[in-house]
Amino acid sequence: MSDLRFGLVGLGSRSRLAQYAHRPGEGSAIVAVADPSAPQRELTLERYPDATAYGDHTELLDLKLDGVFLTTPDDLHEGPAIDFLEAGVSVFVEKPLAITTEGCDRVLRAAYDSGARLYVGHNMRHMPVVLTMRQLIQDGAIGDVKAIWCRHFVGHGGDFYFKDWHADRRRSTGLLLQKGAHDIDVMHWLAGGYTTRVNAMGALTLYGGIEDRLDRSDQRFGDFVSESNWPPLEQKGLAPVMDVEDLSTANLLLDNGVLMTYEQCHYTPDYWRNYTVIGTHGRLENFGDTAGGVVKVWNSRRSGYREDADQVVEIAGETEHHGGADPHLVAEFIRFVRDGGATLTSPVAARAAVAAGYAATMSLRSNGTPMDIPPLDQTLINYFDNGQVR
Repeated sequence: MSDLRFGLVGLGSRSRLAQYAHRPGEGSAIVAVADPSAPQRELTLERYPDATAYGDHTELLDLKLDGVFLTTPDDLHEGPAIDFLEAGVSVFVEKPLAITTEGCDRVLRAAYDSGARLYVGHNMRHMPVVLTMRQLIQDGAIGDVKAIWCRHFVGHGGDFYFKDWHADRRRSTGLLLQKGAHDIDVMHWLAGGYTTRVNAMGALTLYGGIEDRLDRSDQRFGDFVSESNWPPLEQKGLAPVMDVEDLSTANLLLDNGVLMTYEQCHYTPDYWRNYTVIGTHGRLENFGDTAGGVVKVWNSRRSGYREDADQVVEIAGETEHHGGADPHLVAEFIRFVRDGGATLTSPVAARAAVAAGYAATMSLRSNGTPMDIPPLDQTLINYFDNGQVR
């Protein structure tokens, strides 16, 4: 088996995903990297010494690559993805697919027109906690799903999202999309449907009052993240441009009638996601979202409060790297590039998550006005549902 030749564009924190694709002599290798930062290129070449480094993604278009990993900031997903797809290169786009619904549609259209394969990095579909909940639902443990509630406690919000480009709505739209795309996609997957209407409320309730600001455009993620930055109001060196919300709630109606609620807070002391899924014959809920946590099911009888669930399933995997999902995500992309076929992730689902997050953000910035999701061209739905085969 000859090695697939991959490029890596955007050498920030999520670029570490590509390490799982660098197996020279075993089927795939990173042969080219691109980033405007010379120091970052030099650092990355220490990991991939045989790769060639470039300052701009366009310099990779003529290298006859088999695929490329796009791990750039969110506003730089759409343009480079289209460029590579039009060049016939298979593309891994880190989530979210784009920062607007229209941007997603342009990427999907480019993939359809070119025939190049598109894959979106929704790694949570490979997380053991999500797979466990989905299997329980498919096994009928709680009957037909009718409602899903997700509370996302973002304990590192001040470090992760309010010190760099994430805090600038021009580059992310907002955290209800940027961060929420993960959870919305998971809820869509568990519910078996996509959002058609949404309304939301939210505000910049805490970090906006901190006046200590610092331009970190010459820094990287690891330069400013610290476990010791607590309590939230004592954060220092926040982003000069900060116009995204740190607290939000969205109500979502799906095309199959399921109702969902998504809540996100960026200054909690703990960092995890809690899903509650309610069906016609019971409910399930996760406690912890990586190894060491459990999913509990109550479905045998009515009762008051009780901790003794009818079924308890331990969450496998790891405590790091999204519960060990990242290697599986990359392996699926490599297999998809080489052989095609079905994948756990879905470009249509990725678009649906962005569309819901984008509409929710527009709603909360319009005082909670309900927003409808524009439909996706049925030709594109059919193409991607058929494994990107005409």
